Amino acid sequence: MRVFTLCYEPLPQNKPVRGESPWVGFGVVVLGDGIDSEQSTLIANEAMRWMAERRLAPTPDNYGLIYAYKAGTDPELTRAIDILVASHTAFDSKALAALRAHRNRSETDEQVMAEVGERVEAELKNLLKALDTAGRDNSAYGQVLSQASGTLGSGNMGGAEISKVVDKMLDATKHMEARSKMLEDRLQTSSREISDLRERLETVRQESLTDQLTGIANRKAFDNEVEQSVLQAQSSGRPLCLMMCDIDHFKKFNDNWGHQTGDQVLRLVANCLAENVKGRDTAARYGGEEFAVILPDTALDSGVILADRIRSNIESKKLIKKSTGDILGTITVSIGMARWMPGESISEFVRRADACLYAAKRGGRNRVISEAAPMDPTAAA
Repeated sequence: MRVFTLCYEPLPQNKPVRGESPWVGFGVVVLGDGIDSEQSTLIANEAMRWMAERRLAPTPDNYGLIYAYKAGTDPELTRAIDILVASHTAFDSKALAALRAHRNRSETDEQVMAEVGERVEAELKNLLKALDTAGRDNSAYGQVLSQASGTLGSGNMGGAEISKVVDKMLDATKHMEARSKMLEDRLQTSSREISDLRERLETVRQESLTDQLTGIANRKAFDNEVEQSVLQAQSSGRPLCLMMCDIDHFKKFNDNWGHQTGDQVLRLVANCLAENVKGRDTAARYGGEEFAVILPDTALDSGVILADRIRSNIESKKLIKKSTGDILGTITVSIGMARWMPGESISEFVRRADACLYAAKRGGRNRVISEAAPMDPTAAA
């Protein structure tokens, strides 16, 4: 549970806040996540300073985002904000809305997981109770049969007594049949319930690994997949390549035509990547306007051929503004390609692919640069 306490005071003159409120806030947030009050106060103060420096309106929503960012409680949120800061992107209403949507989605996923966990626990308790009852019924039925066997085996019974024993056995058998049917129904119901819960968990898992805007894998999925791919390459000795792709002049394009058109560009690039990869390859939105493609069992020269086909395919697309039909021009991308070196860390692998990407940027953009190609030494720095 999050409890926000905010105190507001007016900003100095000539320092307008972006948004609706001309106030700056200072406050303390208390979180039920193991952060003690002293840490919480320090994080809260740092969050408010960070917001004041960027003239963000100190609304509870904004404050909750930046507190989580400074506390490091949401790694994906931290990466997203770091990318915005590094690219000097303005924290306008569009960017803040996207960050809040991510935050809300993460919290919703956690709630679904907790709900499913509670329902599975309740279902297990019901099953254990049903099986325990069935066990007692089986024991009682066994006792009835045992007693009947002993009585009938004595040989000193008349017809009326034998009839009573048979009636008792018949009643016990009917009761056991009814209890068995109830247990069977309970087991079938539990099976359906658990199957439904499993499907819901899988849906949540898939959504948590998918970029909402483009529909391809997100950064979390990329991190998971590149780790698995490196482990497989290490054990098999097979080649592994990584393609890093960045949209050329995207910020300028975004500023000129607006965020909705910028989103259209991101979807276009994502679709081109998805259409050109297959099998075990993974296309992902790495962050902002940067994408990545993981290519297991792919030699460097084959990866370069694929990268250039993707680059050419994107360049051939004509971007049309849906509302007016105007042709806005072509989109180009710069691509860097690296092959994993046995024993190196994932971060170094990504860094080398990024170095090739920046070499392509500095070399004129709209091109593919790999480790096998001459590289501007300043690009890898």
